Order: sequence, then C-alpha cells, then structure tokens
Amino acid sequence: NEGHRRRIELDMEGALTARDRVGIQDFVLLDETTEAAFLSNLNKRFSKDLIYVSLGKKTNFSRNPASKCVYIFTVNMIHSFNSCFVLDLHCYALADNAYHTMLAEFNNHFILISGESGAGKTEASKKILQYYAVSCPSTALLNTVRDKMLMSNPVLEAFGNAKTLKNDNSSRFGKYMDIQFDSEGEAVGGHILNYLLEKSRVVHQNHGERNFHIFYQLVQGGEEDLLHQLGLERDCQHYNYLTQGECAIVASINDKDEWKTVKNALQVVNIDEINTNHLFGIVASVLHLGNVQFDSDSKGHALMNNNPELRWLLGVDAHTLQEGLTYRKIEAQKDQVLSPFTIDHAIYARDALAKAMYGQTFTWLVNRINESMENKDSSRKTVIGLLDIYGFEVFYVNSFEQFCINYCNEKLQQLFIQLTLKSEQEEYEAEDIEWEPVQFFNNKIICDLVEEKHRGIISILDEECLRPGDATDLTFLERLEDKMGNHPHFVTHKLADKMTRKTLERGDFRLLHYAGEVTYCVVGFLDKNNDLLYRNIKDLMCQSKNAIVRECFSTMDPDNRRRPETVATQFKSSLLKLTEILMAKEAWYIRCLKSNESKQPGQFDEALIRHQVKYLGLMEHLRVRRAGFAYRRKYEDFLKRYKPLCPATWPHWRGVPADGVEVLIQHLGYLPNEYKMGRTKIFIRHPRTLYATEDAYERCKHELATRLQAKYKGYKAKGEFRKQKEAATKIETCWRGVQARKEREKRAWAVKVIKQFIKGYMTRGQAKITDNSEYLAFVRQNYLNRLKDNLPKTVLDKTTWLSPPSVLTERNINLQMKLITSSLFKGKKDSYPQSVAQPFVDSRISEQDINPRALQMIRNEHIKYGVPVVKYNRNGFKPRPRQLILTQAAAYVIDEAKIKQRVLYAFLKGISVSNLTDGMVVFHITCEDPKQKGDLVMQCDHLFEFLTKLGVIANKQNVIKVVQGSIKIEIQAGKESAVDFGTGQEPMVYKAKNGHLMVVS
Repeated sequence: NEGHRRRIELDMEGALTARDRVGIQDFVLLDETTEAAFLSNLNKRFSKDLIYVSLGKKTNFSRNPASKCVYIFTVNMIHSFNSCFVLDLHCYALADNAYHTMLAEFNNHFILISGESGAGKTEASKKILQYYAVSCPSTALLNTVRDKMLMSNPVLEAFGNAKTLKNDNSSRFGKYMDIQFDSEGEAVGGHILNYLLEKSRVVHQNHGERNFHIFYQLVQGGEEDLLHQLGLERDCQHYNYLTQGECAIVASINDKDEWKTVKNALQVVNIDEINTNHLFGIVASVLHLGNVQFDSDSKGHALMNNNPELRWLLGVDAHTLQEGLTYRKIEAQKDQVLSPFTIDHAIYARDALAKAMYGQTFTWLVNRINESMENKDSSRKTVIGLLDIYGFEVFYVNSFEQFCINYCNEKLQQLFIQLTLKSEQEEYEAEDIEWEPVQFFNNKIICDLVEEKHRGIISILDEECLRPGDATDLTFLERLEDKMGNHPHFVTHKLADKMTRKTLERGDFRLLHYAGEVTYCVVGFLDKNNDLLYRNIKDLMCQSKNAIVRECFSTMDPDNRRRPETVATQFKSSLLKLTEILMAKEAWYIRCLKSNESKQPGQFDEALIRHQVKYLGLMEHLRVRRAGFAYRRKYEDFLKRYKPLCPATWPHWRGVPADGVEVLIQHLGYLPNEYKMGRTKIFIRHPRTLYATEDAYERCKHELATRLQAKYKGYKAKGEFRKQKEAATKIETCWRGVQARKEREKRAWAVKVIKQFIKGYMTRGQAKITDNSEYLAFVRQNYLNRLKDNLPKTVLDKTTWLSPPSVLTERNINLQMKLITSSLFKGKKDSYPQSVAQPFVDSRISEQDINPRALQMIRNEHIKYGVPVVKYNRNGFKPRPRQLILTQAAAYVIDEAKIKQRVLYAFLKGISVSNLTDGMVVFHITCEDPKQKGDLVMQCDHLFEFLTKLGVIANKQNVIKVVQGSIKIEIQAGKESAVDFGTGQEPMVYKAKNGHLMVVS
C-alpha cells in the first residue's frame, strides 16, 4: 500500500520535473485556466509528438497522432510499470494506478474511455486489456481467461466495427467490460455489456462507408469450400448490402489477414466448429437477403420472381419465406388473413429481417463470449470496468443513431461532473478543508429534455410510434414543437427566428447540447425506433435449421402479444442501469482527441481540437479541479523534497512533519491565502506558488551539487596524483625490462636466420623441404632480379638467355613455356588471364595410365606429353572420353587398348580455338584419301598447356589460330560442317538444329 501511495504522489512530481521541457504535462498546473492557454499547451506537446497528457491523477487524455507508426511495448516494458514509480503518462500508467488502488482499498473501479470517432478509443481499450493480461500474476487457468479477454476484441471488432468517413475501424456499438479480480489481484473472469448496435448499417451505408467488417472478411478471406457451401462468390460487388458506400476495398484494411485472426479468436472464446459454421451461415444469409428483389403486379402488390437466393436463407422453407416477405399475417379473432405488401413494404420487411438476424446474432455472440469468460467462483471479487462507448457525433446529416449516441454522451458528461465533484469534495472533507462552490454548466436541463417521463423527446417519440392512425416522422416533429416550443435548448424551422430559419430544413430539429448545436433530420426516426419485425417472419425464424437463429428468435417470445419496447426506451433503460453501475465504482478517465480530420501526421487542427475539448467537458473538469487548490501533497513527501530550502529543516527535521512544513513555508514566505494545512496534506492554491518553490529547489540543488563537486574533485585529484606517481615508477621498471627482452629476442632471431641460411645452402640440391625453402626462394628472387635486366630481344632467341642456377633450371623451362603461351593467346582468348597462375607440368598422363597394348605400339616414338580430352564424333558430335598422346612424330587418340586415330604432324595443317572461355580445339588435317578421317574436334581442360606443348614439340606455333564466331571443319573429303561459339547463362555443348556443333560459354 505504501508503495502504491508513493506511486500516486510522484505523478505530480513527474509533471513538475518535466514542465519546462515541452509545455506542461498536468493541465491542473496551468497558470491560466482559459481555453486559449489549454489549446496552446496541447499544441506545444503535439509538436514534439508527446501524445499523452493528464488532468489530475485520475484523468489521462491522448491525441491520435494519425501516423502509421507502431508503438511496440514488450512484456518487460509492461512489467516495468509494476516495479518502479509510474511517472509516464501512457494509459498503462493510469491502468496501473487503478489496479493498485483496487488492491489497496479492495473496492470497484471503472475506466471511461471517450472521444470522437477515430480518436483512438478502441486502441486505448486494447492497450489497457493488454496491460492487465500481462502484468497480473499468472497461472495456467488465468492465462486461459486472459486469452479469452484479449481475443474477444477481434471477434467483437469484426461483427461490431465498420469503416466510416472518420475512422476505418469505427466501433458501431457501445461496450462495457468488467474484468474480475480475486483478492490476490489475479484476473479470474470477465463480463461484457453491449449497447445500441447500429443495425441500420447492415442494410444501408453512406457514400465512403462500409458495412460491418465480417461481411468483407468472409467474402475476401473465406476458403473456397466454405464460400461454395454458403453459395457466395469472392466478389463484394455482387452483394447489394456491400456496394452502397462504393468502397468495398480499403487500402488500410487487410480483410484476408483479419479473417484468419477472427477464426482463431472464435476458437479461443470456445465457439465450436458447428456454431462457427452456423455463425458464418447467418452472415452469408444476410448477404443473400440483400439480393432479394421484388416486382409489382397490376395492383401494385409485391411479387417475387426468380429469386435463387431464397434457397440459401437459413434452412427455412423458401415458399413460406417468400410469403412472409410479401404478405402480412393479420389475426382477426380466430381467423388469419394475409394482407399483400407493396414493394416498399416488402423491402422494409426484407431489411427488417436482415437487421433483426444480425442484431440478435451479435447479442448471442456477446453472451457466448461472456459464458467463456465467466468466473465460477462465488467468493467476493473486485472489478475494474472498461467503458468504450461512442463519442459525440456531428455529421452533415444526423439521424436517430446520432440522437441516441449524443444523448448517451450527455448522460456520461453529467456523470463525469458529478463524480469529479464528489471525488474533490470527499478529499476536502477528509482533510478538513472548507469546500468552495464551483461554477460550471449543469447539463441536467438537456438530459431532462431528452429523457423526462411523459414530456421528454423519447416519450413523445414512443407515443407517436404507438399512436393509432397515420403517424409519420413529420407528425412527430409537430408534436415536439407543441410540447417543447419554449425550451431554450430546442429549436425547429417553425420555432426559429428569421436568421436561424435559414440554417434549418422543415424536417429538422436542433438541440443545443453541452458540446454545441446539433441538427437532427427526423426522417426515419419512427421506423428506427419501432424496429418492428412481423410476427409471421418471427415464427418462421423459430423453425430455422440454423441453431443460432432458432435460439435467438425463440427467446423473443413470439406468443407474447404485447408490443415490444422501442429502441429509444430500451437504450434509455440500459443507460440508467449503466449509470447505476458506474456510480457504485470509483472513476478513472481516458479522453481521446483527434488532431485532424484528414488522418495526416503532424497536422494540428485547432478548430477541431477546440470543438473536442468543449464536448469532452475538459474545461469543466479543469475548473472543478482548480476551483480550490491546484496542488496537494502529503506532509512527509513535501518536507522530504523541499527541506534543503530552509536551514531549520536541513539536513534533518526531528519533529512532526506538519510542523516542519509550517516552518519551511514560513521561511519561503508563503502568504496565508496561498495555502491551507489539512490533516495529512498541504494544499497549495496557485501553480505559480508551487513553481516558485520548485525553481528555488532547482537552484538549491545546483548549489549543493557545486559544493559536493568541489570536495569530490579535491579528493579525486589527490588520489589521482598518488596513482600517477606509482604508475610512473612501474612504467619505468617495465620499460627497461621490455627493452632488454627486445634486445635478447633480436639477437636470437639473427642467430636463427644465419643458421637457416647455412642449412639451406647445404641442402640446396635436395627436394624442396622446410630447411631449404627460404634459401631457394632467395636464389630464385636474386636470379629474377638479374634476368629482368638481361632479357633476350625475341622469343625465339634461345641462345642469349641468362643461365639460371641449377636449382632453377626446371622452373626456367616452365617460364619459357609461359612466354610462348602469352605470345599465342594474350589478348586473344578470354580465359587466358585465369591460366597465368597455373604452372605447367610435364604430362597429365603417366605411362602407367596408358593401356599396355596401346603403349607397346607407340613406345618407339618417345612419348612427350599426354592429356585427357573429350573427342566429339564426326557423325552426330557425340562426346567420347579419350587420351591424347603427343610423341616426337605424331599425335595419338587412344581409347583404352585401341588407337582410334594417328595424326602425323606433317598432315596437321592448322589448329583452331575460339576467343571465348571454352576448352574446344579443332585439328585441321590434310585429307588426300576420301576414306581418310577428317578434322578432329576435342575439348581439353588444360588447353593452354596442351597447345603450348604441341606447338613446341611439333613446331606448329604458327598454325595455331584464335577464331571468333565459328570454325569450319571438314568431316571427310568433300563434306563440311562447323563448330559455332556463343555465350549464355550456363556452359553447354550440343548439336544445333542446323547440324553444327554449338558451344556455349
């Protein structure tokens, strides 16, 4: 409890500390309580993206930044609110304060979240639920309850939220959710109450608006099998109830992803697969119902011709449903008469059924969620309620829904002022401070205008709905003019003066709400208030094969002959019950503001903000909080913070804290009218008095800090000097040791190098080993340096080469071969640069690798070089692996024990290669006999080594040609073909359609 008290008290201190950074966090500490000062402070904080501010410890309000940024709060960050003093103004902080107050006092609380559509109410509600789900103690059972509380949001948003002109995810119903906690602070259950679902949206949407999300999620995200089963097509344009707003697809809404979330959430809240299918069946039936069309017969009666949609409607008899939508059943004593509908009446009956089905299903869904979250333990529980309800709405055309919503806001404003006054009065009485009356606008006169029995607008509306005869919306307006003619907050076109009359249509009436004037169009008031569904249709729905529909309509008591309560009366009764629930709890508030209508970041629309500040009653709240004393603080905390300002209280006050505070404020020069001493707290009237004290405290802190710094710097300097002296001595000692070790290591290295050189010289004639490797490298480098200045003039000059040391003779031959390769291919063939670093070897095939029979036939010619190749046949160019052996007189192509071809160097008239990176080589052979084999086409992986060796052995360097594009070949005498070369993604060799061999590099 003490930790929680400190947490609450430090909220104000946090506001004081931050007041000079960007505006003022707590609006109670504003110097002026004018609207201009209020808006200016809001704008300052908005400009720095500080979206959370407070108005006292129990009211937090935020501005929707309208940017697509995502605030990420990890579990550790949420837990940090539990383990430290809450100085942050995030709604987590307010939720944490309410939670710990509930635990400390063991009483009930509620958090009222209010604001205009699109201001962020739903997001604030989600964050509070998230906070309670993560921060409370955890067990396996409780985790299940929390999952259900969290996952109830996606379900209710899908069925109860829609895109409006002001908000892409607007809640079209009011929600009050009780979170139940046990004595240990563990969340053990929950219960939801819903208010006034906007059922008219099911059948009609304004331009730029959508129906409820679930319809689009089912059509866009539903599986193909499910859509086929429900008779739906994956095209929103096919359904009349989804196309009226002309915005079925919205960039900011991903219906496919939301569909997956909703299906998962339904499982979490214990709605099984059968009921889930029934639920989606109802959604699909509403869509099919919207496509039902009516024709007219010669008498103007409604007919239904060729309506295939009827067979998809809820498992009811299509013929009976057709009769229910085109005839009204009238009971006269014991007889029943069918009265035919006009087309307008039939459309009304169709839409009434669609609204009733959806509304009853939504109520069923809320009840099932409540059952899944129900706490079975009957012991006493404390609760924190979350009230997320519609904000004040003013549209271009305001109808029955806006009338009910704004009436709700009037009641909540009345409750808000009452609870705020009550909270202030209780604190003043507890501290024995005289209460000073507060001047504020009491909106009871407006609430009475709407709800007063027999005289209020709702009573007159109900009377007109129940009155026999031809009652219309205009007769209702006339009744209002008769009854309300002199009311200061009510005006119509007939009652208005000449100037006001220009702004009103004849079917309008205007109410002067606490938030400002709102003009309502009476068209549709009676129909929406009646919300009637004909009895024969109700009876038919009770026979549906869909279990949910059957259950919902069976509870409507079709045998009851009494007329059901009107929508307005039901809403009025539910509001009164809600008020009773809230009055029994301690109130906390989150007020949400919208910075601009265009949903753009960084725009501060002052007129819009001023309007919201007015209708949220923030100025009234500020006046109530500032009516007496702006700041109050426990004596112990006040003395602990400000005692350095008085010599008598610094550093320790030994007496009673109240006496110490008295001494302190006398020293500071407080005037008698600037403060009051309560029983446990000091009350300070003006923020400026507190700011002067805080500024003095800041200066005092700097002076104390300067003294401490001076003492500490002196102590640090002496210590640092001693450390430096000791360090210098150690460094000198270490440095001498380092120098001596370096000298020893240098001599040891010299001895090692000399010994290694001598050993290398002694073993220079042996194979390369560790002992002679460095010596040989030295000899090689020395020879190359000398050779650089004595190179021969031509490549063919073999007599003037500088004689190499004997250990380098072999390497010298290799170098000469490389020079020949360079003269043949450098700058001509693309793969040449990669071959330079690869050394040449004597042969790629040893005599042991050659078949003995083949070796016996060529041994006399002295083998010079051998290499593996791939030979391409002349007929079909099929690849065959072969061995190519170069002797002193000829080149042999060998296949195991057979010599496939012998090419005498004398008949080798040319050698061709391409300029690309391939390894292809063509031997052009002189053919004197028609039966003699023609040119030889091969592929070799060691092309440059092979051709260099061949050029030297056969003295054929001058016949090696690098060709671009294509090489002509003679398959046999008189028969020609070609090898074509090109480039591609991957190297390949194949026979092209033109009969040529195609080589791709």
